[in-house]
Amino acid sequence: MPENDEVDRIVAAWQRAHPGLDFSPLQVLSRVARLARHLDRARRDAFASSRLEPWEFDVLAALRRAGAPYQASPKTLLQQTLVSSGTMTNRIDRLVRRGFVERSTDPHDGRGVLVSMTAAGREAVDTAIRELVAREAELLRGLSASDQERLAGLLRKLSLDFD
Repeated sequence: MPENDEVDRIVAAWQRAHPGLDFSPLQVLSRVARLARHLDRARRDAFASSRLEPWEFDVLAALRRAGAPYQASPKTLLQQTLVSSGTMTNRIDRLVRRGFVERSTDPHDGRGVLVSMTAAGREAVDTAIRELVAREAELLRGLSASDQERLAGLLRKLSLDFD
């Protein structure tokens, strides 16, 4: 049996304070919340190494995943990053100023706009994703490949209810 962690100590204290309550959800979700804080820190550090803000990475990553020629409409980008249209417009403006993306008229719809990633944007997002994968692998180093696969499956099953 693994040694106790801080969540075990917190749950034990709650069980003493309220012996009639089922604290099993805390056993899982408190650990998820604590791990999320570590993951957030690792992601921020990975993005900082490329001088990217997390939101910049999100937009550039959506363009990179689109494949060559690394472009998408602002509507597609906001759907993938879950932000409002006003927020996306502001983000695109800021990425244009940094030289990471360019706007152009959609050749299939003269009223539409396409956002295209520049070479500088691609270099920044590629550097960031390599650093991110390395840092995330470090966070998971205590789990075997089969444990990681099993955990991914359980988290996928849980998250499907929210997606």
